[in-house]
Amino acid sequence: MSSLSPAHPGIHSGDLERDARQVNADDHDVAPGDIAVGVVIGRSSEYFDFFVFGIACALVFPQLFFPFVERLEGTLYAFAIFSLAFIARPIGTIVSMGIQKRYGRATKLTIALFLLGTSTAGIAFLPGYDIVGGWAILLLALFRIGQGLGTGGSWDGLPSLLSMNAPPHRRGWYAMLGQLGAPLGFVVASALFMYLYGSLSQEDFMNWGWRYPFYVAFAINVVALFARLRLVVTHEYERALEQRELEPTPAGELLRTQGYNIFIGAFAALASYALFHLVTVFPLSWIQLYSDQSIADFLGVQVIGGLLCAAAVLASGWIADRFGRRNTLGTLAALIGLFSLVAPVLLKSSEGQNVFILIGFVLLGLSYGQASGTVTSNFSARYRYTGAALTSDFAWLVGAAFAPLVALGLSAHFGLAFLGVYLASGAICTLVALYINKTLESSRE
Repeated sequence: MSSLSPAHPGIHSGDLERDARQVNADDHDVAPGDIAVGVVIGRSSEYFDFFVFGIACALVFPQLFFPFVERLEGTLYAFAIFSLAFIARPIGTIVSMGIQKRYGRATKLTIALFLLGTSTAGIAFLPGYDIVGGWAILLLALFRIGQGLGTGGSWDGLPSLLSMNAPPHRRGWYAMLGQLGAPLGFVVASALFMYLYGSLSQEDFMNWGWRYPFYVAFAINVVALFARLRLVVTHEYERALEQRELEPTPAGELLRTQGYNIFIGAFAALASYALFHLVTVFPLSWIQLYSDQSIADFLGVQVIGGLLCAAAVLASGWIADRFGRRNTLGTLAALIGLFSLVAPVLLKSSEGQNVFILIGFVLLGLSYGQASGTVTSNFSARYRYTGAALTSDFAWLVGAAFAPLVALGLSAHFGLAFLGVYLASGAICTLVALYINKTLESSRE
């Protein structure tokens, strides 16, 4: 706790020290391009870990960990474990903020990425249910929770710093750079599984082939850790974060004073986050269960879709800078709503499934590119660091955590039409949240 300055009662010494650092600092600004490198590297590694697990939920885990039930039920159980990371993520964020305040940003980031990497690599060594019974399922769940805690703790503030340092007329462009990590991570994960699934016999793939991507994930996390530490622990970046007041604030205080911003922010991106797993993880499970299309070929289509998504993310920055980020997100929510009407029809044939993937990925890239930070500017400077992190956590929890589980359960038991209803509900929630946000902004003016 900062002590009071005896010369100036009521003024905290910590405030004076921060002011002194700002006065003595040179005028060299942090280059947005340098920040973007750290953001893209960090997000790509995190998404690779999550997509490796998600793909394995559709292709491997039902048979390996749930052989005592039918394939559909086993896949649903795997998707239930998939959701645990998103439940743990905000907990990881809150705990890590306390670690950062006490031990520093570098210590927090090292612990978080070590937890994320070891949890992911640990899955590669798990025996199946046939060997250790229910312990295999319990360990899988614990490692998945570890992934969520690690991802929540890996928040470094660089996306917020990037947004605040971006030129006013190019904020949409810089906002999408952090989102670019998602399609990049997915493309690498899908391409790796496509190669292994297509090159190995089914027996070899189930025995050891599926484990290889989890080993790779640990190596990628080590590289990402050093790349991000090189940025966030330098004096220049520490000073930039402090000048922007991008420091942790108590979660209880944030929820009391800014909880409505977190709520609106989570729902404003719901259409994009719901679509996220409906074109990445869910289709693999559907193809595996109900289609005669080759898994390796379908993964190839998804790789192409991921590349289209990356291009669409880039395009979203250009579009948002010309038409506004909120207008872009609202328009794409409406288009996702229209897409939900034809999605059930497309998924009924092999050709339609491929079209579903390609169109879905383009819509995902255009919307997801601007889904982060559209309303986090509502946070005052003091709350933006923690507020942006928790808004992202709850957006994933509300929009994406249960999407594969719900979509597969509804579609398998009641028909694909319910997939369209589920996706349409996300689009409606986004439009309502954006309207409420616009109304609140107008009332403040």
